[in-house]
This record gives sequence, structure tokens and C-alpha cells, in this order.
Amino acid sequence: MRGTAFGLLLYYALTILMVLVIVRIVLSWFPPGGQLMHSVQGFVFTATEWLMGPLRRVLPPLQLGGAALALSPLGILLVIGVLRGLVA
Repeated sequence: MRGTAFGLLLYYALTILMVLVIVRIVLSWFPPGGQLMHSVQGFVFTATEWLMGPLRRVLPPLQLGGAALALSPLGILLVIGVLRGLVA
């Protein structure tokens, strides 16, 4: 890593954003339940929607029979991975 304070801060911010997107993916597999889970889901949704919303309009879900696979989280994770590689 370059050693600059800004580069280090950007790297860690991208890492936190990556973790939040992964948590959002995992939470989407489970039905909401309980006040704590609702609060966690609300926080994660709010923290990631500003990035995933616009990409979802460009990359609509892939229809797989009766189910749909959202491609926007995968696109976000790919972009974050590339940016982390450039910053590192």
C-alpha cells in the first residue's frame, strides 16, 4: 500500500463498503424477524442503497424461472475489488 493517509483511509472505506454489501447479500436470504434484525437490515440497506440503486436500474435482475438473481451486488463487489487493488 502506498503509505499515504488518504490511500489507507480509502482502502479501509472500500473494505467496509465491501463487507456491508456482502452482509446485505446474506441478509436478503432470510426473512425479516425481530426488532434487532429489522434495525440491522435497515442500517445495511441505507448504507448500501445509494450505490446499488443506480446500478440496479442499469443491471436488472436475471430471471431464472420463477426466481431472480440480482446482478448489482456482484457488479459492486467487482468494482470495489478493482478499486481496492488500485489503492493497495
